[in-house]
Amino acid sequence: MPRKRSSKRPGASAGAAQKGQVRIIGGERRGHRLHFVDHGGDLRPSSDRMRETLFNWLQFEVPGLRVLDLFAGSGALGAEALSRGARDAVLVEKQRERCADLSRQLTPLFEGRITVHCADALSWLPAQQEPFDLIFIDPPYDLGLVTPACEALEAHGLLASGAIIYVESRRQGEVPAVPAHWVLSKEKSSGDIHARLYRREPDAV
Repeated sequence: MPRKRSSKRPGASAGAAQKGQVRIIGGERRGHRLHFVDHGGDLRPSSDRMRETLFNWLQFEVPGLRVLDLFAGSGALGAEALSRGARDAVLVEKQRERCADLSRQLTPLFEGRITVHCADALSWLPAQQEPFDLIFIDPPYDLGLVTPACEALEAHGLLASGAIIYVESRRQGEVPAVPAHWVLSKEKSSGDIHARLYRREPDAV
């Protein structure tokens, strides 16, 4: 199972597009496979194991939530949330070819509940107005994007009261600097990946 965004995989030739797929593991679309082409050689879909861990943490909280998948990549996290009953999801992905793949596969699958934006995530955030309940932050490794993303979500008022924020990063890489009122609820390491689940205190201003 390929991972999401990291350094180029061993054996991948420079400039060669790598094909792969991820499987939705729960909910109404369980078993559905999403196909992707890794045009940039840096796509690293969250593994089945990490997604299963994440949604076990969330249990029955997902239905009805408004979701933001900020560095969408293969779309695995956003699709999983929709399959498990999220009200709607916004996916943001910078690479144009990936955006086309996401729209082509996910729009028919979750008609009326998904929006794909082809944009740089940090540039896209300031223009948004509606807050999100569940946010996935799983950017390319080693680019220092986690902390700026967390700061931007707060600065632009894009977190609902009691919002849940999932952060995935390299185990030995960037440790996110998050606001004091983000409470670390769960965390787990698996191989080179470290996952953290934060809950924003409802009375934070």
